[in-house]
Amino acid sequence: MNIEKIEENIGYIFKNKDLLQTALTHTSYANENNVTSYEKLEFLGDSILEFLSSKYLYKNFPNLTEGELTKVRAQVVCEASLKEVAKNHEFYDYILVSKSERLSGGNKKDAILADCVEAVIAAIYFDGGLDEAEKFIISNLKNAMQYATEHIGMKDYKTVLQEKLQKNGDVHIEYKIIKEEGPDHDKTFTAEVMCNGKILATGEGKSKKMAEMQAAKLALEE
Repeated sequence: MNIEKIEENIGYIFKNKDLLQTALTHTSYANENNVTSYEKLEFLGDSILEFLSSKYLYKNFPNLTEGELTKVRAQVVCEASLKEVAKNHEFYDYILVSKSERLSGGNKKDAILADCVEAVIAAIYFDGGLDEAEKFIISNLKNAMQYATEHIGMKDYKTVLQEKLQKNGDVHIEYKIIKEEGPDHDKTFTAEVMCNGKILATGEGKSKKMAEMQAAKLALEE
């Protein structure tokens, strides 16, 4: 495992490198090699993530009601959102899984990617404290939280586009990131959305998810 590359990706240097390795060790690999998996770190990371994201939302969006804050947090602190964080940092290249799990694409499964993000949060907390864990969480989810607060209670554009396109039968809808620009801490992504191989629209955003949403929004406008 290339620890230095992962640290560069996530923007945090570990004093105890073993914590990071454990955070990226799946149970299948742990059982085969008699080492510790990420399960317990993930358990703690889940709580840290919920607490610190709640704190950020509470402080930065004072006009939202308790119910709205809960909806926003649920939208951001979820598997779909966390797997995007993992993909942005290329965790799939470093997650330790068993040979059979790797053959079935286990290192790229959404649930495993999301679990690893929570485990990394706990690893950062143990290594550097709550402030460092908070930096990691906010830097990775700030844009998603901003987006979610602006679209409370609305179906997202990707869902609406899918419903419209599938109205008369199944179609193949695909999103592809075609360009990344800017430094790691301030990237701009360009995404295109295709239906049955035909490009419908192209969108930009500060995260892959936001770029895909913008592409879906523009496709709907078309």
